[in-house]
Amino acid sequence: MGDTGQPSAGAQTAESAAGDGSDPATRLEHARDRLERAERALEEAGGRDRVETGADAYRNAMKLLETYVDRASGSGRETFKAYVELEGKFSTLIESLPEELPHREAFDASLEAIDKRRLTESDFERAEQALEPASEAADLLEEYEAAREEQKAALTAARTRLETVEAEIEDRKRLLELGDADLEAPVERLQEPIETYNEALREAAFETYRSEASARTVFTLLERSRHHPFVPFEQPPEELREYVETTDAGEYSISKLLEYAQYSRSKLSHYVDDAGELKRRIATRQTYLERLDSTPLELEWPPAEAGVLRHAIRDKRPLVERVGGQELVDRLLAVRRLTFDNDVDFDRLQRAATAIEQLSTDERERLADGRIEIELEELREERKHLETVLSADS
Repeated sequence: MGDTGQPSAGAQTAESAAGDGSDPATRLEHARDRLERAERALEEAGGRDRVETGADAYRNAMKLLETYVDRASGSGRETFKAYVELEGKFSTLIESLPEELPHREAFDASLEAIDKRRLTESDFERAEQALEPASEAADLLEEYEAAREEQKAALTAARTRLETVEAEIEDRKRLLELGDADLEAPVERLQEPIETYNEALREAAFETYRSEASARTVFTLLERSRHHPFVPFEQPPEELREYVETTDAGEYSISKLLEYAQYSRSKLSHYVDDAGELKRRIATRQTYLERLDSTPLELEWPPAEAGVLRHAIRDKRPLVERVGGQELVDRLLAVRRLTFDNDVDFDRLQRAATAIEQLSTDERERLADGRIEIELEELREERKHLETVLSADS
């Protein structure tokens, strides 16, 4: 096509991308402006319906020329037959066009270029050149479609960026809250009793429980944990649970069952009624049984806020007692008492422990020199701009 005075869709997209940079709000504003210009151009050309009619006619005419350029060029009976077909279809196309269609004369000029008894490729080239004024409609429609797609993409990008900005604002607010913590506070007053409890649970009580309690007893504990939201044990697969509950193998400990699963069938037959079934049930679920540890009963570090920690300890207590008895429960309750002790100032130590654990070196530096506050203000300004721009599309 020749120069119709309208920028191509590809050129317009490149221009828009270069002008918008990476700012989603600005990109959306540019995309909206581009779409408005494309819509005005359609109206000035007679409206979208008329432009679509002209674009379809241009494309159909070009397709006819491209289809017949080889078949209707030269001499011979088949060539002449193809030429007659081309002329008939081209004439029918022109006759269907509205008289007021812009650049309608270009179709007449194109037909005139091939109105010969013997055609060459140069005749087809002249016919295509004659059609070029009519390509304006196709260009206008192409630009409108491209502008509409860009506006949709820019709208999605702006909405996505707004969600990201909201999350980043919350993150900076969290950092500022952590920055208010006393990083010199003696957090070991909380850490030591929590670690003492966790170590006693992990290294003594639970390992003993796995080694001495029957698998059936352990699975009963796991079933009870369903009603304790702060004790998130993974439940055993149904076929393994059924096997442990209904066969004599369930009387053995988990540690012993894992050991037995490595025995030969002949050796294993001395311990269970069906050696093959034990090997199938236990060996196929070995990973689950090996992963079963004390983690759901442990206390996290840094600790949760006082109210949450109290609920967690109350929730864990009955199961902890089953695993480690009163001695382990006493260690657990010693942590709970800290949440009520005014001399400890639990809230201050909890905030400090959280800050020490969660703040990176970079974040501490940015808090110290005020960059976090600057980032928060910039993010709030960006949010305001995005909301203003997006409101125009609501």
